[in-house]
This record gives sequence, structure tokens and C-alpha cells, in this order.
Amino acid sequence: MNYVDPEKVEQCRENMIGEDEYDDMSMIFTMFGDSTRLKIMNALFTNELCVSDLAGLLQMSQSAISHQLASLKKTKLVTSRKIGKLVYYSMADEHIKNIYRMALEHIRE
Repeated sequence: MNYVDPEKVEQCRENMIGEDEYDDMSMIFTMFGDSTRLKIMNALFTNELCVSDLAGLLQMSQSAISHQLASLKKTKLVTSRKIGKLVYYSMADEHIKNIYRMALEHIRE
């Protein structure tokens, strides 16, 4: 028997968001799907850093760090500012830090 509760279905339908918003959210969660990006985000929660700072901290090549930063910047999670020849990166806002903290709290339960 296939029973559908129209009232519950309608309540859910009213809370659905647009496809573009689902796509944007999916991209954000994709950024959390890589441990290197998580390490970069964690470092940038503390300080504004350049590629060489992050490479030294994470013991990785500058090109690998740059590649990950490009992804984070594309999804607007990271911002950058240039001083002379150096580019400094920082997290775009507190929302991402909150998501990160909630995920960390969840795995530690």
C-alpha cells in the first residue's frame, strides 16, 4: 500500500528552496569534503596567511596549497588581499567557522 500524507508533503514542499540554492549549498559542503581544505580553513580561522605560510604550516607544496585556495576562493569561502607581491588569504565570514565547529563537535560526541 502506498499512502501519502498530503498535509505533510505540502509542509515539506513549503520549506523547499530553489535549485540554485541547493547547488550552491552542495558546493560549500564539497569544500568540507577534503582534509587539506579543512586544514587550510582551520589555519585561516586564526590568522590571515599567505601561500608560503600555509605551505610551511601544512608541510605541503605551494602549488598544492594554491590549488586548494583557488577552490575555496571560487566558492567565496576565502577572500584575498594583495600587499606588494604577496597575497594574503582569510576566511570570508563567521558562518563557515560555525559550520566547521558544529561538525567538529558532532564527531567528538
